[in-house]
Amino acid sequence: MKTLGSVMLCLLLAFSTVAVAQEAPTKIDKRAAKRAAIDQMARDTLQTVLTENAQANALADRAVGFAVFDSVKVAFLLSGGGGIGVAVNSSTGQRTYMKMGTGGIGLGLGGQSYQVVFFFETQKAFDRFVNKGWAADANANAAAGTKGANETASFNNGVAVFQVTNKGLMAQADVSGTKYWKHKKLNR
Repeated sequence: MKTLGSVMLCLLLAFSTVAVAQEAPTKIDKRAAKRAAIDQMARDTLQTVLTENAQANALADRAVGFAVFDSVKVAFLLSGGGGIGVAVNSSTGQRTYMKMGTGGIGLGLGGQSYQVVFFFETQKAFDRFVNKGWAADANANAAAGTKGANETASFNNGVAVFQVTNKGLMAQADVSGTKYWKHKKLNR
């Protein structure tokens, strides 16, 4: 019986090793596919902003880096949401994949899917965003399933922000905070 138990244990360990070895490339492939999808979303969103807003082109030319996020926000008195994106250093091409989360209180009802584009005027502003990633917002908006890039005239504290709304219906006035942080799994 000890011999049969030892053989079974060896087979189980061997099977587990093969299963883990086969699973590892799958996780790597999934990460690569996720990064590719984020990069495509960022390219498409950036193209939309640069095409629809002449001021964005001038700011992009001066920017040391940019970040693009795909986001969803819902509100029913309290608001909350999240998303995923990438920050890119324009001079090195270095990509940092990131997550975002937002929450707030105020009057709100509905849901909205949108993309946010940040242009960074200085390396300090870019590094602060990638490494600390906090932005507080006070806003009032209404979106009804329309597409378009909002207007921003200049950098404010080293950052210019554009939002592209792609679908959803939301009316809200709230004070919210948004936190951005590095996506540990996608940056491996």
